[in-house]
Amino acid sequence: MRKRLKNRIWPLWAFLCCAAPVLAQPPRGPLVVSPQVNADKTVTFRYLAPQAKEVRLSGQFLKAPVEMSKDAQGIWSVVTEPIKPDIYPYSFQVDGITVMDPANVAFFPNERFKASLVDVPGDSPLVHAMKNVPHGSINYEYYPSLEGTTGSLVVYTPPGYDQNPATKYPVFYLISGTTDTEETFFKVGKTNLILDNLIAEGKAKPMIIVMPYGNIAARVAEQKSGPKPADPTVRDGDDAVKRANDFATDLVSRVIPYVEKNYRTLANRENRAIGGFSRGGGQTLRTAFSNLDKFAWVCSYSSYLSPAEMDRNFPQIGGDAARTNTRLKLFWVSVGSDDFLYKGTVEFMDYLKAKKVNFKSLITDGGHTWMNVKKYVAETTPLLFR
Repeated sequence: MRKRLKNRIWPLWAFLCCAAPVLAQPPRGPLVVSPQVNADKTVTFRYLAPQAKEVRLSGQFLKAPVEMSKDAQGIWSVVTEPIKPDIYPYSFQVDGITVMDPANVAFFPNERFKASLVDVPGDSPLVHAMKNVPHGSINYEYYPSLEGTTGSLVVYTPPGYDQNPATKYPVFYLISGTTDTEETFFKVGKTNLILDNLIAEGKAKPMIIVMPYGNIAARVAEQKSGPKPADPTVRDGDDAVKRANDFATDLVSRVIPYVEKNYRTLANRENRAIGGFSRGGGQTLRTAFSNLDKFAWVCSYSSYLSPAEMDRNFPQIGGDAARTNTRLKLFWVSVGSDDFLYKGTVEFMDYLKAKKVNFKSLITDGGHTWMNVKKYVAETTPLLFR
């Protein structure tokens, strides 16, 4: 009897002994709410750092970082001026060190900088807003890539894809910029919500969107335990062109076959589009111009190829403009007037005009930002597959 009782009491005694250190832990710090979007479109940012000497807020809605003030609990805060509705990256500079907002789960996927995201809604829903419409799905996929590595994709399927197993869809291959990841068009560009809304309004055709990771060299180095290579310093230098060609090889020989095997696609050039932002725009142009048998729709966002590279590597584009114009159902080039790539993009457009290559263009306000990218996606996707 006593032995049984002892065995029964032991687990309770052990629990109390183990729980004592937990119960003795100091209380947690104060709850921090950040960001807090206010009704007047101002935003309150907060950061808990009792020992910090200086905290500043940096964001793409600011011309320069602003000072934050500390209260008695050690919470630094600042209230901004009213912000134009959109989604913006931001971060804190804590004693000179840039950090994300630990109170915010929304972040900017990127290989280098780590920023949080604040969504300032409009008085009426913006094109990327979550609306009460049918929604598509986001899937993460892994495929066999170059040099024995495993590549990663984010794939959007439109509303109704799972409910209509006999229906096949066109595909838009959409590539992020330098240091972005395969998640950036999804988490920052809100491409899935943009398409959900446009499809619900009858403005865009239902389509699959495939978002690959653009830095093949970095992935190969990571998976083979090598050092990550620095980014090319010359946009049309030999190293940049080689990496773009490697990406094109991966997309055409690995990604497209994987997608067409695992998703219900319309597998012909008339139902394949390719587009990209920044480096992804350069990859788009080089991949498309080398594979016009694969793509009939081409969208370049905030990017270009130099006239010298066009004449050297793609003379057929301008040399036989009539054939190019026949094959490309849409050739789109867009850039912001404050974009650091504005000059080169305008020179690219002037080159195309001189060669009589047809294209549609859009020059917006603003710079090399994802606020502009969302505009370009919203403008171009309704034109695809028409």
